[in-house]
Amino acid sequence: MEEVILKAENMFKEFGATKAVNDVTMELHKGCVLGLVGENGSGKSTLSSMIAGVYPPTKGVMTYKGQEYKPKTVLDARKEGIQYLTQEQGTIDGMTVAENMFLGEEDQMSKMGNVSIRKLNMLAREILYKNGLDYVDPKAMIETYSFEDRKMIETARALSHQPSILIIDETTTALSQKGRERIYEIILEQKKLGTAIVIISHDLDEVQKLCDEVLIMRDGIYIDTLKGEAINAHNMREKMIGRKIEGSYYRGDFECTYEEEVVLAVKNLSVAGVFEDVSFDLHKGEILGIGGLSECGMHELLKTVFGAVRPTTGSVVLTKNNVSLKNTTISVKNKVAYIPKDRDKESLFQPTSIKDNIVASSYDKIKKGIFIRPSDEKKIADEQAKKIEVKMQNIEQLIRDLSGGNKQKVVIAKWLANDSKIFIMDCPTRGIDIGVKAKIYKLMDTLKHEGISILMVSEEMTELIGMADRIITMKDGRLSKEFTRSTDLSESSIISAIV
Repeated sequence: MEEVILKAENMFKEFGATKAVNDVTMELHKGCVLGLVGENGSGKSTLSSMIAGVYPPTKGVMTYKGQEYKPKTVLDARKEGIQYLTQEQGTIDGMTVAENMFLGEEDQMSKMGNVSIRKLNMLAREILYKNGLDYVDPKAMIETYSFEDRKMIETARALSHQPSILIIDETTTALSQKGRERIYEIILEQKKLGTAIVIISHDLDEVQKLCDEVLIMRDGIYIDTLKGEAINAHNMREKMIGRKIEGSYYRGDFECTYEEEVVLAVKNLSVAGVFEDVSFDLHKGEILGIGGLSECGMHELLKTVFGAVRPTTGSVVLTKNNVSLKNTTISVKNKVAYIPKDRDKESLFQPTSIKDNIVASSYDKIKKGIFIRPSDEKKIADEQAKKIEVKMQNIEQLIRDLSGGNKQKVVIAKWLANDSKIFIMDCPTRGIDIGVKAKIYKLMDTLKHEGISILMVSEEMTELIGMADRIITMKDGRLSKEFTRSTDLSESSIISAIV
């Protein structure tokens, strides 16, 4: 085994009464890839965050390159050569690409206290070019680029100074196949350079493919470290959840079943430059899946159906009472729910409580005249949080302190509280562990059998095949093909329609 770069011994991290990390010891070795796996809430991201300077440990000692290591901030960790790539967006709107890339490092470009914008842009361009991002303009505002481009800009920033430790926390879940392949290339390149790499991922095939060792956590506690042939998906799953796994995550039937009644009609819908002339019907009790490459326009299509994006042409109509969904207010009022791909930015109020997030769409339901009783808010939040099994201290806990899977449960609970009849879901299990995935799939199946309709975009072919009654594919902004649920439907059939 290569030399130890960092050792974290007897690490504890507590958030109030929650013990997120409980007496965990871990070593990172030069030129080795360590996988950190566990269900959401297992403590793996919290452990990595302490190494990256995001949180101070409650207890524990870290030794880095033979010296005691106590980072006060992320910038402290970066200066020491520890880079942290997260799943969620790590760039700041209202600033240029170059300003984001050198945030906290402006002193390198300053003279007598004045930052040289010319030098800033020049260095940013060199780094972008070196990382295959020559099409990115360092002078452009960061918000003009897609989520994936922004993640790759963050990655280029992380590699602008050769890291000694590179932590990749669920970053690939936000990327297309092309973006994932580039991250895999970076991992292999950095491994050859002697970088210690930590990968946090729910994609166990990805972990098996990339990692030399895998450390498994459950409920904040160290469970086991796997090496060699012991690193396989079945072994990891059982150790993660602490029990034998039986049955399927997905629907147990292979029949296309829904009622004849059309609840939502999309006709000739277009958004200039994004997608064109899209038409389909969604039936009562149907799960309709949409698949395609990340840039095909399917994510923007869902936003347009919900009313968050104004179409150039076409219409979205609820057939009952002939209601046109022209904006999100009309959609919510008419019991249409939207679960976005980027839950942190588009669906949750991070500084507020679980309760406030759950009741956000239900005020019309619980108000008495112009008054809303706190007891009614508490009741509806308690009911929905327990129904969907949110792992929390109580409903007053801040949403930002929850794991990704539990945040997603809160997003779903918010719309269940509003008695939604149509669910628009954009990558509903992105970055979520197998346990929470199974719960969401079971809930989707239950909703379907209650006559609730689901329109779902997914970048996972197995998810589409496993859950949808029908699948429509998109390619270059247009519908390309339709598939019906059956035992014969394969990933290769769908891929051939989207590539």
